[in-house]
Amino acid sequence: MITKNKKLIIVGDSAFAEIAYEYFLHDSEFIPVAFSVEKDFKRKDSLFSLPVEELENLEDKYSTDHYIFVALTYHNFNRTRERLLNSAKNKGFKIASYVSSKAFVWSNVQLGENCFIFEDNTIQPFVSIGDNVILWSGNHIGHHSKIGSHCFISSHVVISGFCGVGDYSFLGVNAALSNNINLAKDNFIAMGAVILSDTEENKVYVGNPAKAMKGKASDMKFFK
Repeated sequence: MITKNKKLIIVGDSAFAEIAYEYFLHDSEFIPVAFSVEKDFKRKDSLFSLPVEELENLEDKYSTDHYIFVALTYHNFNRTRERLLNSAKNKGFKIASYVSSKAFVWSNVQLGENCFIFEDNTIQPFVSIGDNVILWSGNHIGHHSKIGSHCFISSHVVISGFCGVGDYSFLGVNAALSNNINLAKDNFIAMGAVILSDTEENKVYVGNPAKAMKGKASDMKFFK
């Protein structure tokens, strides 16, 4: 039986916020007590019978012994999630992470703040994961690999041993990295792409073996 002794405010009211609510409620020591969004994006007063508060004045209504989880996906190449995380930290709130009880995470894995690890992830020994990283379900993170901060890894991605993933990167469904690969910052790795060599910053990689496309990854409409 999990002891529910930590009060949680979820930043966001989208589908991911609803999913985060379910996981935190049923599979963590956290008890959700509210949602929060920026004033300009507030469209509802409640969600799951909990209040939706304005983020700008959240500290006026809730003490800083509450935890925050920012439940946004990859908007603006993960920068929006980063910005709202920094806002919550600047207000003095504690920051929550979630690791599914159905994930395999070795005991010496290093995990940052505001991370969300879904079910069926396998995270092997000596892996380090930065702050504000989302690992959707079913990924393999190989031993001694390092994932930077503010990344989004979708589902069924294979990251082999001794790899590095640069900050802000997005890895699509079924992408795969060979051993000893380093992804640069701001990479978009497309669905099913197979990475066999190190990458360049702010690039889109597609295919098997993957090749860089023209243009910048940050200009993709996908992130708008």
